[in-house]
Amino acid sequence: MKNLAASLRIGATSLLVCCLGYSLLVLAFARIVTPSTAEGSLLHAPDGRVVGSRLIAQSFTGDRYFWPRPSAVNYDASAAGGSNLSPANPAVAERARGLIARYGASSAAPLPADLVTASGSGLDPHISLEAAEYQAPRIARNRGLRESDVRELAGLLAVPAGEPLAPESIVNVLELNLALDKLGSRP
Repeated sequence: MKNLAASLRIGATSLLVCCLGYSLLVLAFARIVTPSTAEGSLLHAPDGRVVGSRLIAQSFTGDRYFWPRPSAVNYDASAAGGSNLSPANPAVAERARGLIARYGASSAAPLPADLVTASGSGLDPHISLEAAEYQAPRIARNRGLRESDVRELAGLLAVPAGEPLAPESIVNVLELNLALDKLGSRP
């Protein structure tokens, strides 16, 4: 019985130190070194309320906003993942046709691939700068802004994706839409 009590004390102490103590230590370190990422990289509206995370895509459907990549999980962070459908599956082709029609793409103005294809997680918060520029005419028209101003805003927020393997620039859709709201609209 004496050994059982000692074993339970050692197990409980190890559990507290390794699970609880270590987790709290890492969290405290993260909050000191990188407080924004420790809290989930949350973005706030001008009034201070949380509107989302810069790490997780969310749906925007209004014509006054940039639209993100399609999501196989309907932008649900608790269900992150791809559709696991084969590229030859008719459902994938049907979704692509619907998106092409939604954007009004034509052979004269082909749609950037990232506006038609979902990412592996279904939660990629970025689109290519090319995809943002493709959407600029629609947004400028619906907000009464100059197209050049919308394109310039997208260019200012663009960051390199991951050179040398992915040299194109990407833009975070939520950050871009928040900046677009700050830019406003013309009557």
